[in-house]
Amino acid sequence: MAEALLQTTVVGSYPQPDWLVNREMLSKVVPRTRMKEIWRVAAPFLQQAQDDATILAIRDMERAGLDIITDGEMRRESYSNHFATALAGIDNDHPAEIVNRTGNRTPVPRVVGKITRTRPVEVRDMQFLRANTAKSAKITLPGPFTMGQQVKDEFYGDAEAMCMDYARAVNEEAHDLVSAGADVIQLDEPWLRNDPDEAKRYAVKVINRALQGITVPTVVHLCFGYAAVVPGLSKPSGYSFLPQLADTVAQQISIESAQPRIDLGVLKELAPKKVMLGVIDLSDPEVETPQKVAGRIRAGLKYLSPDKLLPAPDCGMKYLPRETAIGKLRALVAGAALVRSELG
Repeated sequence: MAEALLQTTVVGSYPQPDWLVNREMLSKVVPRTRMKEIWRVAAPFLQQAQDDATILAIRDMERAGLDIITDGEMRRESYSNHFATALAGIDNDHPAEIVNRTGNRTPVPRVVGKITRTRPVEVRDMQFLRANTAKSAKITLPGPFTMGQQVKDEFYGDAEAMCMDYARAVNEEAHDLVSAGADVIQLDEPWLRNDPDEAKRYAVKVINRALQGITVPTVVHLCFGYAAVVPGLSKPSGYSFLPQLADTVAQQISIESAQPRIDLGVLKELAPKKVMLGVIDLSDPEVETPQKVAGRIRAGLKYLSPDKLLPAPDCGMKYLPRETAIGKLRALVAGAALVRSELG
């Protein structure tokens, strides 16, 4: 059966319930080290609570009508630290500080030994998602370049070598996630634009190593940061590292475009990739109309054929109120349906 045009999806995260996390505390930071104090549920009951929250996220995405869903990343303090802090060679207990993309100092893990994956990290998450939906299911992993930007290296003295070990760990996990039922594997690489010169040296190489041998569709996501953390006026109008991703083995590239209103002419430079195009502005508390979403999709179709475009939110929806998030997902699905009907 032919794949549906304009398949709708999410980037990854969905709002965690207030009974699960302290959202006020979370709103002030995107954790790099472990931040166990954000959880409102005691440790003996936390996994059960996270499972229940995951069911809510799955059902919301199903009810909204998305074609490809995730588990909402309910078990994660941030998109990256859940996996990154589970690797050997990392000291989480004695963090260092680095200047983050917004110019603030933030605690980060220290790399004190060779980075290796000693156990599955997200495999149970994927098994749980697969057991609770018949929809196409995607799971996300932090990309090796981004993880290398979020630590203090006190072991390698060679950023490329460190990121290559991150890539090997990601690849091992990704293969196990495919075995657990993942239909799509996505790498989150928002820090590619943080140091484009460094990225140009080796980011494509480590991304390709992370995705080596993966047989299901693969995605690389990059953005300018969560709308709740990086205000719209401070976002650039274009990507400093994007055309280079055409050289990755990933079949899809996911970009933010609704909030920063970037020039979509850049999409031509990603051919022949599919593009997950951000058409939902997560900085706007108002839920878009289907007509507005359809207009953003049509703008993308000036540069991409309908079989190459997947409408999505700009970024993860973690920081939104839940009622806003599901409203925006319904608008996303309805807007895609409007354009699909025009295409016949």
